[in-house]
Amino acid sequence: MSTVHGTQDALLQRAVELDAADPLAGYRDHFVGTDTDLSYLDGNSLGRPLKRTVADISAFIQENWGGRLIRGWDEEWLALPEAIGDQLGRAVLGAAPGQTIIADSTTVVLYKLVRAALAAVKDPARTEIVLDTDNFPTDRYLLEGIAREEGLTLRWIDADPAAGVSVDQVRGATGPSTAVVVLSQIAYRSGYLADLPAITAAVHDAGALVVWDLCHSAGSVEIELDAAGVDFAAGCTYKYLNGGPGSPAFAYINARHLPGLSQPIWGWMGRKDAFEMAAGYEPAPGIRGFLSGTPAIFGMIAMRGTLDLIEKAGMSALREKSRKLTAYALELHDAWLAPSGVQLATPREAEQRGSHITVDHPDFRQMTAELWDQDVIPDFRAPHGIRIGLSPLSTSFTEVYRGVAAIRDLLARE
Repeated sequence: MSTVHGTQDALLQRAVELDAADPLAGYRDHFVGTDTDLSYLDGNSLGRPLKRTVADISAFIQENWGGRLIRGWDEEWLALPEAIGDQLGRAVLGAAPGQTIIADSTTVVLYKLVRAALAAVKDPARTEIVLDTDNFPTDRYLLEGIAREEGLTLRWIDADPAAGVSVDQVRGATGPSTAVVVLSQIAYRSGYLADLPAITAAVHDAGALVVWDLCHSAGSVEIELDAAGVDFAAGCTYKYLNGGPGSPAFAYINARHLPGLSQPIWGWMGRKDAFEMAAGYEPAPGIRGFLSGTPAIFGMIAMRGTLDLIEKAGMSALREKSRKLTAYALELHDAWLAPSGVQLATPREAEQRGSHITVDHPDFRQMTAELWDQDVIPDFRAPHGIRIGLSPLSTSFTEVYRGVAAIRDLLARE
């Protein structure tokens, strides 16, 4: 047997053994499409739907929307943003009740939180917002707009695209002029996992407030917002939480900030009594005051099934599998991709990466479309990175094997 074939057989056997020993393997059966040979390596962009979601949405249309009609608002729907927010806080975010709500898109939620945080900073000498050069585009664009609106200065942390923002960088960028710091817990390109507790403490040492973007971490790594003393956080629900395309985002506000906190987008659903239809805006007390428009019920129904699974499995088990999945993907990279000139753009240390790895090669832009045609679905991030996103509840090790093998074969052909 040749060395190549021997390595291939050994890596496949390892995948089979890892799947056999995986305590979460049975959860994969809950998802639509996992009984096919398609290799889905993009759960960090859009999660698979649950089979339960098909039944839940159908029942909602037939029985709730179709049966109860407008009565559904009074009977359940008005309470869903807070009810599912509390479940998300409990299962995923390490947040006590009354601090998390489902609303809007991530962009809108971030806008509300940053503007609210700025308003909560009473020191007029604090005129700077700190962010990093490799944060997700929405975050950067949004803060550029807010800085222009408010006449503030942006202080940029020059982030390494193959790593992320460190505690020392945050300490160096913050000081008496800092009002708010906005960072992502997991870097969207590299998968670098920032030290959320230590960075939060560094921001507070500087007398500033922190807003965390949890889009790539919620549902893939353990998060303890309350324990870390985080001020504000936002995130989407269509990645590891499987809420579906365009499902609503979430906002977390630490309870110590809620009294007297004001958000900038006043809408009828965030009013004290939404159906009073009275003149003048009086915000609803607590986290509900951060609603604006009518809640997106479909997305909340879809994510409820995943939150139930996460509560059953536990985030510690999901995080352990995510470490093993990314470690196995690194093995495949080292054996098959690195010899073809592929560069790893993700930290090798398990504690410094989330649930995706990024690999770079000049041919990956054109190759991504070819992979999709073969039912191998990673995603491409400019200038030349393929992200291999591994959702702990729905991804198997043999699925990773098939996907990376397809990348290897295309590189060999090129």
